Amino acid sequence: MIAPEPTIAAGLAEPSVDAQRIFRSVMWVMAKPGSRSTLETDISPPAPLGSGAAGVLLALADFETPIWLDQVLASRPVIASFLKFHTGATIVADPAEAAFAAIADPVKMPPLSAFRQGTIDYPDRSATLIVQVEHLGEDGLLVEGPGVAGQERLSAAPLPPDLCAQLADNRAAFPCGVDLLLVAGRTIAALPRSSRIIGGAPCT
Repeated sequence: MIAPEPTIAAGLAEPSVDAQRIFRSVMWVMAKPGSRSTLETDISPPAPLGSGAAGVLLALADFETPIWLDQVLASRPVIASFLKFHTGATIVADPAEAAFAAIADPVKMPPLSAFRQGTIDYPDRSATLIVQVEHLGEDGLLVEGPGVAGQERLSAAPLPPDLCAQLADNRAAFPCGVDLLLVAGRTIAALPRSSRIIGGAPCT
């Protein structure tokens, strides 16, 4: 007997309107590193892709933006099918080729340097990493830089144990380097390449 094809989960209810709302939320946290925002999305993507991460991908990705999936997400072909169906994006095997990377296991994620870094002439051709975490709060990391009035505090877990050193190297490469979107459920926060992490757990 031939198994039936899995049904593709529904995407954004009102793609144009919902995508604009999500885009505004993403731009707001990118402009205010360390701050948090709640996405207006109630989609139910195939697990373990979360609703917030899926909403960001469906809002930002298109046929010109290749997506890389970490091992946890790539092990479920239905996730790639879901993303390709709703965005037209290509799923790539090499993180260096991706415009967006979706990561469900942050502790085992590749180093930031493995992703597309952009160039001095075209720094916008770098990758945005959409990193699913279990927790986002307002203690922990001390964040400074453009868009931050003084300092902002942000906690996120789990994260790679050497992420702070990686973020320092990432900032040193500015204007090249990658941007991080941290997503816990429907809550998002950003650590763009211009951010400076000066302390706080796990950087102490």
